[in-house]
Amino acid sequence: MSAERVAYLGLGSMGLPMARRLLEAGYPVTVWNRHPDKAAALVSAGAHCAATPAEAVAAADVIFTMVADDAALETITLGEQGLLGAMRPGAIHASMSTILPATARRLAALHQAREVHYVAAPVFGRPDAAAAGRLWICRSGSPEAQARLAPLLGPLSQRQEDLGEDPGAANVLKLTGNFMIAAAIETMAEAYVFGEKNGLDPAWMAEFFGGTLFACPIYQNYGRFIAEGRFSPPGFRLALGRKDVQLVAETARASDVPMPFLATLVNRYAARVAKGGGDLDWTSIALDVAYDAGLDG
Repeated sequence: MSAERVAYLGLGSMGLPMARRLLEAGYPVTVWNRHPDKAAALVSAGAHCAATPAEAVAAADVIFTMVADDAALETITLGEQGLLGAMRPGAIHASMSTILPATARRLAALHQAREVHYVAAPVFGRPDAAAAGRLWICRSGSPEAQARLAPLLGPLSQRQEDLGEDPGAANVLKLTGNFMIAAAIETMAEAYVFGEKNGLDPAWMAEFFGGTLFACPIYQNYGRFIAEGRFSPPGFRLALGRKDVQLVAETARASDVPMPFLATLVNRYAARVAKGGGDLDWTSIALDVAYDAGLDG
Protein backbone atom coordinates (compact mmCIF):
# COMPACT_ATOMS: atom_id res chain seq x y z
CA MET A 1 0.00 0.00 0.00
CA SER A 2 1.07 3.57 -0.63
CA ALA A 3 2.95 5.25 2.19
CA GLU A 4 1.20 8.56 1.46
CA ARG A 5 0.63 10.53 4.66
CA VAL A 6 -2.84 12.07 4.79
CA ALA A 7 -4.31 15.17 6.38
CA TYR A 8 -8.09 15.59 6.48
CA LEU A 9 -9.49 19.05 7.29
CA GLY A 10 -13.22 19.44 7.93
CA LEU A 11 -15.03 16.75 9.92
CA GLY A 12 -18.66 17.50 9.19
CA SER A 13 -21.30 14.97 8.17
CA MET A 14 -19.32 14.10 5.02
CA GLY A 15 -15.73 14.70 6.07
CA LEU A 16 -15.86 12.59 9.22
CA PRO A 17 -16.85 9.30 7.53
CA MET A 18 -14.38 9.89 4.69
CA ALA A 19 -11.53 10.50 7.12
CA ARG A 20 -12.53 7.35 8.98
CA ARG A 21 -12.44 5.28 5.80
CA LEU A 22 -8.94 6.52 4.97
CA LEU A 23 -7.82 5.62 8.48
CA GLU A 24 -9.40 2.17 8.19
CA ALA A 25 -7.64 1.70 4.84
CA GLY A 26 -4.32 1.97 6.68
CA TYR A 27 -3.24 5.49 5.82
CA PRO A 28 -1.60 7.57 8.57
CA VAL A 29 -4.14 10.36 9.05
CA THR A 30 -3.88 13.72 10.78
CA VAL A 31 -7.16 15.59 11.17
CA TRP A 32 -8.23 19.13 11.91
CA ASN A 33 -11.65 20.59 12.57
CA ARG A 34 -12.81 24.01 13.72
CA HIS A 35 -14.48 22.24 16.65
CA PRO A 36 -11.83 19.69 17.75
CA ASP A 37 -14.29 17.59 19.77
CA LYS A 38 -15.54 16.14 16.47
CA ALA A 39 -12.15 14.45 16.05
CA ALA A 40 -12.40 12.42 19.26
CA ALA A 41 -13.64 9.20 17.66
CA LEU A 42 -10.94 9.34 14.98
CA VAL A 43 -8.22 9.99 17.55
CA SER A 44 -9.42 6.94 19.48
CA ALA A 45 -9.06 4.94 16.26
CA GLY A 46 -5.47 6.11 15.72
CA ALA A 47 -5.62 9.50 14.00
CA HIS A 48 -3.61 12.48 15.18
CA CYS A 49 -5.49 15.74 15.82
CA ALA A 50 -3.74 19.00 14.90
CA ALA A 51 -4.42 22.38 16.43
CA THR A 52 -4.29 24.37 13.17
CA PRO A 53 -4.59 23.71 9.44
CA ALA A 54 -0.89 24.51 9.05
CA GLU A 55 0.07 21.96 11.70
CA ALA A 56 -2.23 19.35 10.14
CA VAL A 57 -0.56 19.51 6.72
CA ALA A 58 3.07 20.05 7.69
CA ALA A 59 4.07 16.41 7.15
CA ALA A 60 1.28 15.39 4.76
CA ASP A 61 1.70 14.15 1.22
CA VAL A 62 -2.02 14.42 0.41
CA ILE A 63 -4.42 16.89 2.02
CA PHE A 64 -8.20 16.61 1.82
CA THR A 65 -10.48 19.51 2.65
CA MET A 66 -14.26 19.29 3.02
CA VAL A 67 -15.77 22.53 4.29
CA ALA A 68 -19.06 24.37 3.85
CA ASP A 69 -18.32 27.03 1.25
CA ASP A 70 -15.82 29.16 -0.65
CA ALA A 71 -15.15 31.46 2.29
CA ALA A 72 -14.40 28.59 4.67
CA LEU A 73 -12.06 26.98 2.14
CA GLU A 74 -10.21 30.23 1.54
CA THR A 75 -9.85 30.79 5.28
CA ILE A 76 -8.27 27.41 6.01
CA THR A 77 -6.14 27.61 2.85
CA LEU A 78 -4.95 31.21 2.81
CA GLY A 79 -5.68 32.61 6.26
CA GLU A 80 -3.45 32.86 9.29
CA GLN A 81 -2.16 29.34 10.01
CA GLY A 82 -3.59 28.33 6.63
CA LEU A 83 -2.56 25.14 4.92
CA LEU A 84 -1.03 26.55 1.72
CA GLY A 85 1.97 28.13 3.40
CA ALA A 86 2.74 24.91 5.29
CA MET A 87 2.44 22.36 2.44
CA ARG A 88 5.49 20.28 1.62
CA PRO A 89 6.92 20.65 -1.92
CA GLY A 90 5.01 18.38 -4.27
CA ALA A 91 2.13 17.79 -1.86
CA ILE A 92 -1.45 17.56 -3.16
CA HIS A 93 -4.45 19.47 -1.88
CA ALA A 94 -7.68 17.70 -2.89
CA SER A 95 -10.59 20.08 -2.36
CA MET A 96 -13.83 18.12 -1.96
CA SER A 97 -16.04 21.13 -1.20
CA THR A 98 -18.77 22.42 -3.50
CA ILE A 99 -17.43 25.82 -4.55
CA LEU A 100 -17.38 28.18 -7.50
CA PRO A 101 -15.31 26.98 -10.47
CA ALA A 102 -13.68 30.43 -10.42
CA THR A 103 -12.56 29.89 -6.83
CA ALA A 104 -11.05 26.53 -7.75
CA ARG A 105 -9.11 28.05 -10.63
CA ARG A 106 -7.80 30.89 -8.47
CA LEU A 107 -6.69 28.55 -5.69
CA ALA A 108 -5.05 26.23 -8.22
CA ALA A 109 -2.94 29.11 -9.53
CA LEU A 110 -1.85 30.04 -6.01
CA HIS A 111 -0.86 26.43 -5.33
CA GLN A 112 1.08 26.20 -8.58
CA ALA A 113 3.04 29.32 -7.65
CA ARG A 114 4.23 27.50 -4.51
CA GLU A 115 5.09 24.30 -6.43
CA VAL A 116 2.33 22.25 -4.84
CA HIS A 117 -0.75 20.69 -6.44
CA TYR A 118 -4.45 21.54 -6.26
CA VAL A 119 -7.00 18.98 -7.44
CA ALA A 120 -10.72 19.67 -7.39
CA ALA A 121 -12.47 16.53 -6.10
CA PRO A 122 -16.11 17.30 -5.24
CA VAL A 123 -18.40 14.38 -4.48
CA PHE A 124 -21.93 13.18 -5.13
CA GLY A 125 -23.57 11.23 -2.32
CA ARG A 126 -25.01 11.65 1.16
CA PRO A 127 -23.33 10.77 4.49
CA ASP A 128 -24.44 7.13 4.36
CA ALA A 129 -22.73 6.78 0.97
CA ALA A 130 -19.59 8.39 2.39
CA ALA A 131 -19.57 5.92 5.29
CA ALA A 132 -19.96 3.00 2.88
CA GLY A 133 -17.32 4.24 0.41
CA ARG A 134 -19.95 4.59 -2.31
CA LEU A 135 -19.47 8.20 -3.42
CA TRP A 136 -19.13 9.39 -6.99
CA ILE A 137 -16.06 11.63 -7.11
CA CYS A 138 -15.24 14.14 -9.86
CA ARG A 139 -11.58 15.05 -10.34
CA SER A 140 -9.83 17.81 -12.26
CA GLY A 141 -6.27 19.04 -12.11
CA SER A 142 -2.84 18.00 -13.34
CA PRO A 143 -2.60 14.41 -14.62
CA GLU A 144 0.36 13.74 -12.30
CA ALA A 145 -1.53 14.83 -9.20
CA GLN A 146 -4.68 12.98 -10.25
CA ALA A 147 -2.71 9.77 -10.76
CA ARG A 148 -1.28 9.99 -7.26
CA LEU A 149 -4.64 10.89 -5.75
CA ALA A 150 -6.74 8.19 -7.42
CA PRO A 151 -5.69 5.28 -5.13
CA LEU A 152 -6.58 7.30 -2.02
CA LEU A 153 -10.03 8.01 -3.45
CA GLY A 154 -10.59 4.28 -3.94
CA PRO A 155 -11.75 3.59 -0.34
CA LEU A 156 -14.17 6.53 -0.63
CA SER A 157 -15.84 5.93 -3.97
CA GLN A 158 -17.72 3.62 -6.26
CA ARG A 159 -16.62 5.67 -9.28
CA GLN A 160 -14.14 8.42 -10.10
CA GLU A 161 -14.48 10.67 -13.14
CA ASP A 162 -11.48 12.49 -14.64
CA LEU A 163 -12.58 15.92 -15.96
CA GLY A 164 -9.14 16.88 -17.28
CA GLU A 165 -6.66 19.56 -16.32
CA ASP A 166 -8.97 22.57 -15.84
CA PRO A 167 -9.22 22.81 -12.03
CA GLY A 168 -12.69 24.36 -12.31
CA ALA A 169 -14.18 21.59 -14.46
CA ALA A 170 -15.01 19.21 -11.61
CA ASN A 171 -16.86 21.97 -9.80
CA VAL A 172 -18.82 22.82 -12.95
CA LEU A 173 -19.99 19.20 -13.07
CA LYS A 174 -20.80 19.23 -9.35
CA LEU A 175 -22.92 22.38 -9.67
CA THR A 176 -24.62 20.96 -12.76
CA GLY A 177 -25.57 17.83 -10.84
CA ASN A 178 -26.78 19.73 -7.78
CA PHE A 179 -28.94 21.96 -9.96
CA MET A 180 -30.51 18.86 -11.51
CA ILE A 181 -31.12 17.32 -8.08
CA ALA A 182 -32.69 20.53 -6.75
CA ALA A 183 -34.87 20.73 -9.86
CA ALA A 184 -35.97 17.12 -9.36
CA ILE A 185 -36.84 17.84 -5.72
CA GLU A 186 -39.01 20.80 -6.75
CA THR A 187 -40.62 18.73 -9.50
CA MET A 188 -41.46 15.87 -7.14
CA ALA A 189 -42.77 18.22 -4.47
CA GLU A 190 -45.11 19.90 -6.96
CA ALA A 191 -46.16 16.63 -8.58
CA TYR A 192 -46.98 14.84 -5.33
CA VAL A 193 -48.97 17.83 -4.04
CA PHE A 194 -50.84 17.86 -7.35
CA GLY A 195 -51.61 14.17 -6.97
CA GLU A 196 -52.57 14.49 -3.31
CA LYS A 197 -55.02 17.32 -3.94
CA ASN A 198 -56.62 15.16 -6.59
CA GLY A 199 -57.05 12.07 -4.42
CA LEU A 200 -53.79 10.11 -4.69
CA ASP A 201 -51.52 9.02 -1.85
CA PRO A 202 -48.06 10.65 -2.03
CA ALA A 203 -46.25 7.61 -0.61
CA TRP A 204 -47.86 5.38 -3.23
CA MET A 205 -46.92 7.82 -6.01
CA ALA A 206 -43.31 7.95 -4.81
CA GLU A 207 -43.12 4.15 -4.82
CA PHE A 208 -44.81 3.87 -8.22
CA PHE A 209 -42.68 6.43 -10.04
CA GLY A 210 -39.49 5.39 -8.26
CA GLY A 211 -40.02 1.84 -9.50
CA THR A 212 -41.14 2.62 -13.06
CA LEU A 213 -40.62 5.81 -15.06
CA PHE A 214 -38.05 7.33 -12.70
CA ALA A 215 -36.23 4.28 -11.34
CA CYS A 216 -33.09 6.02 -10.15
CA PRO A 217 -31.66 6.91 -6.73
CA ILE A 218 -32.66 10.60 -6.79
CA TYR A 219 -36.34 9.91 -7.44
CA GLN A 220 -36.42 6.83 -5.22
CA ASN A 221 -34.68 8.28 -2.16
CA TYR A 222 -35.66 11.93 -2.29
CA GLY A 223 -39.15 11.04 -3.46
CA ARG A 224 -39.62 8.91 -0.36
CA PHE A 225 -38.36 11.69 1.92
CA ILE A 226 -40.80 14.15 0.34
CA ALA A 227 -43.79 11.81 0.43
CA GLU A 228 -43.13 10.82 4.05
CA GLY A 229 -42.18 14.32 5.23
CA ARG A 230 -38.83 12.97 6.45
CA PHE A 231 -36.81 16.16 6.70
CA SER A 232 -34.86 15.64 9.94
CA PRO A 233 -32.17 14.70 10.63
CA PRO A 234 -30.87 16.20 7.40
CA GLY A 235 -28.65 14.27 5.02
CA PHE A 236 -27.89 17.55 3.29
CA ARG A 237 -28.86 20.75 5.06
CA LEU A 238 -31.17 23.10 3.22
CA ALA A 239 -28.86 26.05 3.97
CA LEU A 240 -26.15 24.29 1.96
CA GLY A 241 -28.61 23.55 -0.84
CA ARG A 242 -29.42 27.24 -0.95
CA LYS A 243 -25.71 28.03 -1.15
CA ASP A 244 -25.30 25.64 -4.06
CA VAL A 245 -28.16 27.05 -6.16
CA GLN A 246 -26.68 30.50 -5.55
CA LEU A 247 -23.31 29.24 -6.84
CA VAL A 248 -25.06 27.95 -9.96
CA ALA A 249 -26.71 31.36 -10.40
CA GLU A 250 -23.40 33.20 -10.02
CA THR A 251 -21.64 30.92 -12.50
CA ALA A 252 -24.56 31.16 -14.95
CA ARG A 253 -24.38 34.97 -14.83
CA ALA A 254 -20.63 34.91 -15.41
CA SER A 255 -21.00 32.62 -18.43
CA ASP A 256 -24.17 34.24 -19.87
CA VAL A 257 -26.39 31.17 -19.47
CA PRO A 258 -30.12 31.92 -19.03
CA MET A 259 -31.66 29.41 -16.59
CA PRO A 260 -35.29 30.42 -15.96
CA PHE A 261 -36.13 27.50 -13.67
CA LEU A 262 -33.11 28.33 -11.51
CA ALA A 263 -34.88 31.51 -10.37
CA THR A 264 -37.68 29.38 -8.91
CA LEU A 265 -35.15 27.34 -6.94
CA VAL A 266 -33.26 30.38 -5.66
CA ASN A 267 -36.51 31.90 -4.38
CA ARG A 268 -37.78 28.61 -2.95
CA TYR A 269 -34.64 28.00 -0.88
CA ALA A 270 -34.44 31.63 0.24
CA ALA A 271 -38.03 31.47 1.50
CA ARG A 272 -37.44 28.26 3.47
CA VAL A 273 -34.28 29.65 5.11
CA ALA A 274 -36.16 32.86 5.96
CA LYS A 275 -38.77 30.71 7.75
CA GLY A 276 -36.09 29.09 9.91
CA GLY A 277 -35.74 25.88 7.93
CA GLY A 278 -32.04 26.04 7.10
CA ASP A 279 -31.13 23.06 9.27
CA LEU A 280 -33.74 20.71 7.78
CA ASP A 281 -33.00 18.50 4.78
CA TRP A 282 -33.06 20.32 1.45
CA THR A 283 -36.10 18.28 0.40
CA SER A 284 -38.07 20.30 2.98
CA ILE A 285 -38.86 22.90 0.32
CA ALA A 286 -41.80 20.52 -0.17
CA LEU A 287 -43.34 22.08 2.95
CA ASP A 288 -43.80 25.40 1.15
CA VAL A 289 -45.11 23.70 -1.99
CA ALA A 290 -47.78 21.99 0.13
CA TYR A 291 -48.61 25.18 2.02
CA ASP A 292 -49.03 27.16 -1.22
CA ALA A 293 -51.54 24.54 -2.36
CA GLY A 294 -53.56 24.79 0.83
CA LEU A 295 -52.22 21.62 2.43
CA ASP A 296 -50.53 21.42 5.81
CA GLY A 297 -46.96 22.64 5.34
